[in-house]
Amino acid sequence: MGKKNKKRKIQENLSFENLLQDPFPWDRSEAYYLKGQWNKQYFKNSYPIWLELGCGKGEYTLYNAIEFPKINHIGIDIKGTRIWRGAKTANQQQIDNVAFLRCPIQYIEHYFDENEVNQLWIIFPDPQDKYRQTKHRLTNKRFLDRYLKILKPNNRIYLKTDSNFLFGYTLGVLENYRCKIHQVINDVHQSQQSPAFAKDVVTFYERIFINENKSIKFLCFELLK
Repeated sequence: MGKKNKKRKIQENLSFENLLQDPFPWDRSEAYYLKGQWNKQYFKNSYPIWLELGCGKGEYTLYNAIEFPKINHIGIDIKGTRIWRGAKTANQQQIDNVAFLRCPIQYIEHYFDENEVNQLWIIFPDPQDKYRQTKHRLTNKRFLDRYLKILKPNNRIYLKTDSNFLFGYTLGVLENYRCKIHQVINDVHQSQQSPAFAKDVVTFYERIFINENKSIKFLCFELLK
């Protein structure tokens, strides 16, 4: 991406009312102003909230927002040039049950209160397969602990990945975590058990993985309170 194009997108992000930016909250002594208030102050309804973590271009956030109009959807990413696409599309199509939040996922508790979120979607995260990267994996125990605090009972977490390493690692973590695994699929596009949403949405990166003949894996689980 050229520097001019990148600068244009970053600048345009400032004009999007559906894009909230707080990438470097240095003072975390005070909660984000919408923490615990997303329904009341932002969406102005009492619908459930679904988050897509590391949403990239927001393919799943937008798909879910259209398919489930009585759910509030929030796509989260730290990269302004990625999240720009989802926010712009939502504006163009006038999708009003969606928001995008530019922030670091490791501080998720800074932005959402206990029991404020119903579902999490983790779609093609960086597998962080080096040992020194363990702390950055979005399905390690520390991250699961953070998710558990903001999730309501009867929650769902969906993981979709091309990485055999991350898939196996996550299943290993869950063996020692208080949870319930609802579905494990080793090849989304070949299994008849795959839910429609796991097949219908093919992300930018997923197309690349499929062209490389990689199987796409899917996992649905619940963190128990």
